[in-house]
Amino acid sequence: MKTIVAAFIHYLKVERQLSANTLSSYQRDLTQAIEYFTEQGIDSWLSITSHQYRAYVARQHRKNLSGKTIQRQLSSLRRLYEYLIKEQLISHNPLKGVSAPKTGRKLPKAPDIEQLEQLLHNTDNDTLHIRDCAMFELLYSSGLRLSELTGIDGIDLKLSDQQLRVLGKGSKERDVPIGKKAVQALQKWLTVRANLAKADEQALFVSRFGTRITQRGVQQRLEKMAIEQGLPVHLHPHMLRHAFASHLLESSGDLRAVQELLGHADISTTQIYTHLDFQHLAEVYDKAHPRARKKK
Repeated sequence: MKTIVAAFIHYLKVERQLSANTLSSYQRDLTQAIEYFTEQGIDSWLSITSHQYRAYVARQHRKNLSGKTIQRQLSSLRRLYEYLIKEQLISHNPLKGVSAPKTGRKLPKAPDIEQLEQLLHNTDNDTLHIRDCAMFELLYSSGLRLSELTGIDGIDLKLSDQQLRVLGKGSKERDVPIGKKAVQALQKWLTVRANLAKADEQALFVSRFGTRITQRGVQQRLEKMAIEQGLPVHLHPHMLRHAFASHLLESSGDLRAVQELLGHADISTTQIYTHLDFQHLAEVYDKAHPRARKKK
């Protein structure tokens, strides 16, 4: 087994020209596998079955390795078998269908309502500050992605209907509502937008140069405003989208509605993206489930 690994690493170094760090990672992953299978009395890569690899994954999981780490180890092993198939030493890859345990995605910490009130309470009448307040009120009001915010044109905005059309992922359009505070901030911005925007610029939000504001520009302005308002947290635009989803879901419990507003194709994405404390979930369950409701 070690001889085959040595030949494989040589192939990666000479023919694939992988970096020393990458080669070291392959070597480490394959050495761990050799140690395990040697303990099981297995001395050939060619005789290991899919069932035995699933047992190996289970052992790694019991060692408290993360799903991400186990996935990387399986990837190294798959590359080894692809090499063995290329060299015509084996006809199939026993790792087909073998997967690592899923790793939970880390949730970004959402600012609380008081922090957002502090951020958005801005009485500065400077044109850039008026624009910034409109951008951040809209991000929080409608749960927009940063790319959606910077992509808005003036014609997408229907203030009389308190509605906005945005272009989301996969070039999918959706209509989102705009809250009262955001409508007020946008109205104020529209009265001074001409002070910055070039005559033929279609973008709703423009930079001090008069052209469509960049995503990095929005990030920098949010960081600046958070510091000016004395917030103890480092804010970035995605956190306002997360706050929108979290606060709305905590108040309504309507996961499907939040999914639609966020523009998620799959509700499982919304479940990961938002969070509820267990007490709130328990209250929703007690009120909604037929077997949980108390009889009057």
